[in-house]
Amino acid sequence: MDSKLYRVMTALLWFALPLTGLQYWSVWEQLPARMATHFAASGQPNGWMTRETSLILSLVVTVLVLVALTWALTRVRKPDVLAWSLLAMLYLVIGVLFSINLAVLNYNIYGRPLNVVPALAVVFVAAFAVAAVALASKRGAELPRHVEVVEAEEVHGSPLWAALFGVLTAVELGVIAVIPPSGLRWAMTLPALLLLGAAALAWSGFHYRFTGHGVEISTLGFRLRSIPLQNIKAYAVAPWNPMGGYGIRGIGERRAYVWGNTGVRIMLSDGEVFLGHREPDRIMNDLNSIRKAQKARENT
Repeated sequence: MDSKLYRVMTALLWFALPLTGLQYWSVWEQLPARMATHFAASGQPNGWMTRETSLILSLVVTVLVLVALTWALTRVRKPDVLAWSLLAMLYLVIGVLFSINLAVLNYNIYGRPLNVVPALAVVFVAAFAVAAVALASKRGAELPRHVEVVEAEEVHGSPLWAALFGVLTAVELGVIAVIPPSGLRWAMTLPALLLLGAAALAWSGFHYRFTGHGVEISTLGFRLRSIPLQNIKAYAVAPWNPMGGYGIRGIGERRAYVWGNTGVRIMLSDGEVFLGHREPDRIMNDLNSIRKAQKARENT
């Protein structure tokens, strides 16, 4: 039932496309032939286009958002908390697009001041919430630690991605510095914090601890996932498609921790996990070691 409802709710998002067209059509005769469509931080217009081009642009942006996000959502067979959180955020993003379109239309028809800061702030706060859910979901129960022997520990990070996110953070802070003191400046600090967090995540990397009880995945000292050894059914070296993105990826029964294009895919009794690593054979050896140790314990 949850899966069916999830798919229906995802499909309903595409009603945003005709509703955007209806939003323009309802006031079409009142719109000027040349509309103000781009605004400075002060709220003053600094870009114009025809009303036809404005409509097309709004539809294209809506399509791009829907294609980029609903494609991933429709692949979920068993929606989890993260999947529902992403779906809720997408509804929020579509609502924000509607509110921005309405604000632009009202400015051009009635001359009402444009203030998109509250809408942007809501989106950025929601992004923080989804990031927190991504970190906290699928953690599983902590593996037993009494008389625990760590067979191996691997680290998978990316200085390159950390540097890239660091540069983007610096650029964002530079933009914030030149923005006049206003609500927009405060709203722009939220994506800067997200970029800084991504830089720290890439620099610290994912830490994989292989013990007699299973595999524990953590980053920045925070436990992300515990995989009991008995839940591991099979594993193999596998490539990672860059189109899948990097960092903590996947929703539903699939999850990946990856900063590169290689790693090991672990099939579980309730889904699968991808552990990224530059030398996936090391992950394979570590998994073989803890499995061998388990069999030795069972035979004694």
